[in-house]
Amino acid sequence: MADAPTGTRIIDSDAVTELVDHEEAIDAVEAAFQAHATGDAQMPAKSYIDITEENGDFRSMPAAVGEGAGVKWVNVHPDNPERFGLPTVMGLVVYSDPASGYPLAVIDGTNLTRIRTGAAAGVATDHLAREDAETLGLLGAGQQSHTQLAAIAAVRDLSEVVVADLDDEAIERFIEAESDRDLTVRGGSPEEVAGCDVISTTTPSREPILREEWVEPGTHINAMGADAEGKQELATDLLLSADVVIDDWEQCSHSGEINVPTAAGDFERDDVYGLLGDLVDSEQGRPDAEAVTIFDSTGLAIQDTAVGSVVYEAAVADDVGTVTQIVDQ
Repeated sequence: MADAPTGTRIIDSDAVTELVDHEEAIDAVEAAFQAHATGDAQMPAKSYIDITEENGDFRSMPAAVGEGAGVKWVNVHPDNPERFGLPTVMGLVVYSDPASGYPLAVIDGTNLTRIRTGAAAGVATDHLAREDAETLGLLGAGQQSHTQLAAIAAVRDLSEVVVADLDDEAIERFIEAESDRDLTVRGGSPEEVAGCDVISTTTPSREPILREEWVEPGTHINAMGADAEGKQELATDLLLSADVVIDDWEQCSHSGEINVPTAAGDFERDDVYGLLGDLVDSEQGRPDAEAVTIFDSTGLAIQDTAVGSVVYEAAVADDVGTVTQIVDQ
């Protein structure tokens, strides 16, 4: 009989950052996408609880992939920074032993979410961006912009980053924080961002910002910001003219970048080029050198569980975190 687990490891946000690097996260997320494509993962639909009076919501995201199972409980409260001095997005991941069901770890989901979201863009960029892509445009200078840069820099040799945001101080903070990188980092307009080889959008906008006429042939776009009904960062004509790759149809059509044109009847499932998992499994590259490619990312629970597994195994190996007896034995 296998040994029973003995304790639940509490792993905080600093430990998450220390225990997994972006290359490891990209590898884990890529493997999770492939497992999803081949049916070797379980992932029930993400569920939402809207707290309308507080302008926020909660999301429950369970999955089993690889040798682990887990669930992320995460919120999105856009007013948090101003009202409470808290992040807009916070979360916890409960990581469990599939054999016994024992809760092996409770992991900070806030930094884990940032890392796995960046990793998804890294996977998409590796499969869909041109090999010679060297400029990155960031629409939004918040926390996610840093992990987008870190992950994309892990798969492409970048020479310049252009960042746009409604908040000039946010741009300045981003430039200062990333000043030690061996590349040029500068502020710019959304149109200048659109002129880059690779673009990542991370805003909560409900009005399209990027226009079709700004985007050059051969550009790859990671549409990461839309995560609820009504959000849209890319103009509908840009979506319709591009090869759109999604992480999951149900989630994307409900709350991803394509949700608004889908609800309006302007975008249909047949307009999707493919699932990212299928591209990973087939090792298929970008559709055409001149095509504009778009990755619509809503964030899948398999990503959280896959990166959570990396964090947990590293925590055990390095004896990081606090072990407590949550469950009586």
